[in-house]
Amino acid sequence: MVYLSLVAALAVILLGAKFFTNGVEWLGVKLGLARGAVGSVLAAIGTALPETMIPVVAILLGHGTASHEVGIGAILGAPFMLSTVGFFLAGMTAVVLVRRRGSARLRPEPDVLQRDLSFFLAAYTLAIMAAFLPPFLRPAIVLFLIGGYLAFVVRALTQGERCGSGDGTGPLLVAPWSPDPHTFLVLGQVACAFVLILGGAKVFVQGIGILAHQFGVAPLIFALLVAPVATEMPELFNSLIWLREKKDTLALGNITGAMVFQSSIVPAIGISFTAWQLTPAALVSAGLALTSAWAAFLYGRRLGYLGGWLLAGMGGLFYLSFVVMVISGLT
Repeated sequence: MVYLSLVAALAVILLGAKFFTNGVEWLGVKLGLARGAVGSVLAAIGTALPETMIPVVAILLGHGTASHEVGIGAILGAPFMLSTVGFFLAGMTAVVLVRRRGSARLRPEPDVLQRDLSFFLAAYTLAIMAAFLPPFLRPAIVLFLIGGYLAFVVRALTQGERCGSGDGTGPLLVAPWSPDPHTFLVLGQVACAFVLILGGAKVFVQGIGILAHQFGVAPLIFALLVAPVATEMPELFNSLIWLREKKDTLALGNITGAMVFQSSIVPAIGISFTAWQLTPAALVSAGLALTSAWAAFLYGRRLGYLGGWLLAGMGGLFYLSFVVMVISGLT
């Protein structure tokens, strides 16, 4: 029964992602936003909410050390999963669809990619450093993280090429007959799609939690490895849909924009309401996430694109390395 619910939940998430990506593109057109802002801000924040709820609930509503451990693990698990499994799936999609796309290279707008990854690297490094600083300095770190994300949003919304209905945006799915659907229909589709994604993610997380309990997975490992796989599904499905449509800026922006959100706003909550003591496993996951992001940042900065094989190989290697270290007890 659990496995059937997982399959059904995945189907609901995929359906919601299809309507969400289409709707959020039209929302960008209606609001006159930069294309990079649609993926890195609108889509990223919307699809980041399911996994954000895990640490928020665990930290603010939970009791005892175990709840805080799950919360911290979930906070660090999201950037790790996006920068490993997220990059792996994006790269593999480009490789598998090489005939449809014409190349295995991913070509997001270079400025968008560099902006997102530079903000992530700065914010996440600062969040990890907070664990080694005296407690009286941590409020300043929290202010820097929140202020940095607000600066990121402002920059994303004000810079870059604007969206337009003629740049490959298909008809609004709930109004395919209309070349210029009403904003109310666009907002309604986005809201309903988000509810589908949120509902599907909730059922999926519950099912994964039951399986983790049955197999005796430790709380921290569940938070670092298992829960993020479930809760990152919205971002991953959105990105795969956009990659199939050759909209690399939106696809990569959904992943890297979520990384920025998950490395600034969410750690600010953990730093504020927990002792923010990071275990060796948590530090290793953070180190791998930063290494993966640095590699993508330097590669994209030098060549102006990201190779599909590079992303797939790097992301898969880092994720499997961490799993092996956890299973073998090295972390």
